[in-house]
Amino acid sequence: MTNGVRLRWLDMQDYEPVWRRMQALTEERDATTRDEIWFLQHPPVFTLGMAANRDHLLAPGDIPVVAIDRGGQVTYHGPGQLVVYPLIDLRRQKLGVRDLVTALEVAVCRTAAGYAIDAYPRADAPGVYVEGRKLASVGLRVRRGCSFHGLACNVAMDLEPFRRINPCGFQGLEVTQLKDLGGPDDPEQVARDLAPHLLAELGYPADLLLT
Repeated sequence: MTNGVRLRWLDMQDYEPVWRRMQALTEERDATTRDEIWFLQHPPVFTLGMAANRDHLLAPGDIPVVAIDRGGQVTYHGPGQLVVYPLIDLRRQKLGVRDLVTALEVAVCRTAAGYAIDAYPRADAPGVYVEGRKLASVGLRVRRGCSFHGLACNVAMDLEPFRRINPCGFQGLEVTQLKDLGGPDDPEQVARDLAPHLLAELGYPADLLLT
């Protein structure tokens, strides 16, 4: 039995204030706190995971770089990318970290399939790929049994900043996006298409609305 989950469309939000809100919610929540999943976009920013090697940050230029408390290496967020932050009490929902990663990956794959795009996860590198190019990245933090950070799926963005890094620590890794694969160009539409798949994978009712 859970307290359910609230889905929130936050549109465009600066990275650091959202990160601090995730930290605060995770620190302050208790067994009665409702889970939330945030769907949003960020202005341009590079983020570095806790164990990230700065050698993978090749030429950031004028884009801010923020060292944060998730796993993983370096990635890029920018307009036209859908970011999904599951703020979930994993113990209450009976989920392990691997279960959450898999749920995020499967939700993206099933959403892409709805656009006639053949996307798949990789056992050796978290995320979702299409013909060897990365479509979505996953980076999480679990504290006090609760998750934050999450998923970034490229929808319709300027992909040039990815050339300024080794995405997720992989030299020469190419990235792609839904728009270029024949999918939609609206992150909010993708959020609404992805939400029921993610809810189903996480064990919540799949008919909850994104508000």
